[in-house]
Amino acid sequence: MSDLKIIGIEAPIVWENPKANRDAFEVRIREVASGADIVALPENFTSGFSMNTDKVDSWESGETLNWMKGLCAEFDIAICASVAFKMPDGGARNRGLFVRPNGEFDFYDKKHLFTLGGENDNYIAGEERKVVEFRGWRILLQICYDLRFPVFSKNRPEDLYDAIIYVANWPKPRIHGWRTLLQARAIENQCYVVGVNRTGEDPSGNIYTGDSLGLDPLGTVLSEGHVIELMCDRTVLDDFRKKYPFIWDGE
Repeated sequence: MSDLKIIGIEAPIVWENPKANRDAFEVRIREVASGADIVALPENFTSGFSMNTDKVDSWESGETLNWMKGLCAEFDIAICASVAFKMPDGGARNRGLFVRPNGEFDFYDKKHLFTLGGENDNYIAGEERKVVEFRGWRILLQICYDLRFPVFSKNRPEDLYDAIIYVANWPKPRIHGWRTLLQARAIENQCYVVGVNRTGEDPSGNIYTGDSLGLDPLGTVLSEGHVIELMCDRTVLDDFRKKYPFIWDGE
């Protein structure tokens, strides 16, 4: 079974402007996509963490999903990100997307909405977690605030996954928690972890420093910076779990 290369791109986000953000991220994707298997982008990458759901992306239009499909097909990659979508029924979802090169996709609606920022008043929570399969790997999709709820991400023998991708808008004052919890999720679940955060500042004055990380199953930081490159090694993962079967002991 082959190894898996995940690229994470952190960047500032243009507030409530899906087209401008698609254009900006396309430039960055084109710079790094060669040789990647998955490219991950931050949470709500087309709008920022906006509670004005009349100004976010539209699920019905298909513009962002079709844009992702086109890039996935062109570069033979999957793209993983979350988008704030206004839905046809008038509600809104913070929807994680995992789009494959053949155009097929899975989605995960954020389970844990950030009440401190009013997300629970403006978005509809998802109900179930989502594990996707790609090129022989099983990957858990998670969004920002989900990081604080370890029971939700617990790796179980009957539904074993190999990596977690967290996409986020995680602000500077709590960045120590972001880095520490990413390491904890890798250690306790014996898996690779990618955390992709935005940079810049939003209109509310929240500052984002990125601090995107790629970690191995020991919680060791293998990559960090504006572009992270994490090579997930199947042999390393399998050998580590055989030597230390902690996941199975926890049942």
